[in-house]
Amino acid sequence: MKCDKEQLLLYAVTDRSWLNGAALSEQVEAALRGGTTFVQLREKMLDTEQFLQEAVEIKKLCAKYQVPFVINDNVEIALAMDADGVHVGQSDMEAGSVREKLGPDKILGVSAQTVEQALLAQRRGADYLGVGAVFHTGSKADADEVSHETLKAICEAVSIPVIAIGGIGEDNVMQLQGSGICGIAVISALFAKTDIEQAARGLREKTRRMVDGE
Repeated sequence: MKCDKEQLLLYAVTDRSWLNGAALSEQVEAALRGGTTFVQLREKMLDTEQFLQEAVEIKKLCAKYQVPFVINDNVEIALAMDADGVHVGQSDMEAGSVREKLGPDKILGVSAQTVEQALLAQRRGADYLGVGAVFHTGSKADADEVSHETLKAICEAVSIPVIAIGGIGEDNVMQLQGSGICGIAVISALFAKTDIEQAARGLREKTRRMVDGE
């Protein structure tokens, strides 16, 4: 399975910080009902067995809504439960060796912050790039910010789709207009909201307008 630009419009990255007693699958389904077009399961704390169990559950949900599903960083889990692919950061693993492990048919997303990193990831088999943080974010304490100019330069340098991540919400998504991105990746803009479905709907609509230059 490969992803196209349309599937990257509203990319949801999970985070259990805002579960408040709800199941992660419930929150993901609410995001999918609202129009989320791509889901990345990001888990830093679960043991392998729990992670695997959760991944299988979320994969079923994504299949129901015909949305691509990738695992953050963990290539072994992605392969074990046959996820649609994996997303890796610069420090996690070389994109080339990840592509070798995944094979040609899985989706490979790579985080990049510079034109050099972006071009290297593309050469090594990335299907799309996640670039950020484009705004200040509380989700990743160590995330350096990427300027609008750099974001635009990355989009112009590569032929694969680029999405922006980091501190994006309804209030600032229009500021990304004209950068060349095909979508946004969000965490708290969906999962920290009381009505996740409604948040997804509103964000998708605004992101579509931003991408289309309306």
